[in-house]
Amino acid sequence: FVIKMSLLMQRVAILTRQVARPLAASRHFASQAPVGNGDEVLIERLEGDRKGISVIGLNRPAAKNSFSRGMVETFTEVLDEIKKDNASRVVVLRSLTPGIFCAGADLKERKGEALATEFVKELRSLLISIEQLPMPVIAALDGAALGGGLEMALACDIRTAASNTKMGLVETRLAIIPGAGGTQRLPRILSPALAKELIFTARVFDGTEAKDLGLVNHVVQQNETKDAAYQQALKLAEEILPNGPVGVRMAKLAIDKGMQVDLATGYSIEEICYSQVIPTKDRLEGLAAFAEKRKPVYQGE
Repeated sequence: FVIKMSLLMQRVAILTRQVARPLAASRHFASQAPVGNGDEVLIERLEGDRKGISVIGLNRPAAKNSFSRGMVETFTEVLDEIKKDNASRVVVLRSLTPGIFCAGADLKERKGEALATEFVKELRSLLISIEQLPMPVIAALDGAALGGGLEMALACDIRTAASNTKMGLVETRLAIIPGAGGTQRLPRILSPALAKELIFTARVFDGTEAKDLGLVNHVVQQNETKDAAYQQALKLAEEILPNGPVGVRMAKLAIDKGMQVDLATGYSIEEICYSQVIPTKDRLEGLAAFAEKRKPVYQGE
C-alpha cells in the first residue's frame, strides 16, 4: 500500500508539472475545421470576449452522432490536438445535430464478439481522454444522450441540459452493460444505490429529472434554436475564463486525483498542486491587480 501511494504521489507530481507549464505558446485551429480523416467531429475556437473557449461539435447526423470506429479515431485526434492547445482554457462539448447529443455506439459495427470487445476498449479510452483533458470540459446536452452518449457526458467536468433532453444508461436492455466507464462514473457522481437503480432498470429520464438527481449542474428550457444547453454552457465557460488558467487546471487535477484516494492522501495531492501555482507570474499578477483595484490579466505563466 505504501509503495502504491508513493507511486501515485510521484505520478501526481509529474502531472502537476505538465499541467502547470507556461501556457503562452499555443496551437491554432481554423474555425469549424475538420480534423483527421472526416468531418464527424469539428472544433471551433471562439474569439472576442469568448477567446479561450474551444467548442467540440459532434457532426454525424445520419447516425444520430453514434460512435463509429472512424468517429472515435477522429475524436481521438481532436483531443490530442486540444490537449496541446494551451490557448484553450475551457472546452465545450456539444452536438451540431438538432435533437440529439449522442445515441451511443453504432450497433451496426459491433456484431462480432472480437469487434465489440475491441471497439468498447477504444471508446473507453476515448472517454478517459476527455476526462483527463487538463482544462475544464462542459457537456451541453440539447438532445438525447443515451448509452455511450451519456457515458461521454459523465466524463466531462460539468453538464448542462435542456429540460426536455432524454438521457439514460440503457445498455441492459441489450443484455450488456455500460462499458465505457458508466458503471464507474455514475456511482461516483450520484451514489452506488442510485446508479444501480438507473442501470438495472435502463431508465430514461429528462433534463429536469437529471437535475433533481444531481446528474447535471444546470437545466434550462429549450429555445427556438434548440441550443439552450449550449448557451448555458457558454455562460459557465465565460465565468471560468477570467480566472487564472494554471490555477483552474491545478484545481481540476487536485479534485480529480483526490477523489480517488483517502482524505489524508488527498490533502497531500492538494499540497503538490498548490506548490505549482506559487512560482507563477499569474499569482503575482493576481496580487498586483488586487492591490491596484483592477481586473487581473492572466497569461497562463
